[in-house]
Amino acid sequence: MSGTRRVRPSPGAVIASSPWIVISIGVIVMVVLLVVALGSVRGRRTFAESPPPAPTMSLPELPATTPGEVARPPTSAAGPVVPGLSPRSTVLPARPTPSRPAATGTARPGGPPAPAPPAPPVTGRYGVVSSFDGGFVGEVRLVNTAGTARGWTVRLTFPRGRLVAAWVSGAEQGSGDFTDGVFTYRSGVALAPGASVPLQFHFEQTGTTRPTSCAVDGAACSGL
Repeated sequence: MSGTRRVRPSPGAVIASSPWIVISIGVIVMVVLLVVALGSVRGRRTFAESPPPAPTMSLPELPATTPGEVARPPTSAAGPVVPGLSPRSTVLPARPTPSRPAATGTARPGGPPAPAPPAPPVTGRYGVVSSFDGGFVGEVRLVNTAGTARGWTVRLTFPRGRLVAAWVSGAEQGSGDFTDGVFTYRSGVALAPGASVPLQFHFEQTGTTRPTSCAVDGAACSGL
């Protein structure tokens, strides 16, 4: 054996003499750290979910207005909402329409009065000539108010009794009958304009001298 001692190189000297080893170790460590970081990110959620988008509300379109015209807000088809009522009860009941009174045939106040019906050409006035026990003699005095000669018809109503006789004083006689309580007499000749004649009659057992009705050509007699 020789007397000289061989000196072994120290690790630090080896690393110092080979710098690429240090670089390689650093790169490996960084890669390992990066892989570990990526794995931890995938294993847990580090970001909160984004909230859902807020609902969009469409605004009513306003009608196009001409210059000088004020735009009015759109109205709802259900009508205005009354405070204190639910949206379902916004339709209010319709007010009852007052009924108008039916039109009548009377003249309105302030208007011209309705014309009076024309007077009958031949008028009659009832009267009693004489009365006695069980009967009486009465008459209807006829007057022609027309400008021409006129015939006439007299009708008297008595509920009961019997006709004894009927005649026209001072003129040609006509024809008459008493049926079912109605006495009818028709003139024999026309009555001259302005002339007057009495139709007289004798009744018995009528119980009264006043007939229920008296008419000349459909117009009521006077004197009752």
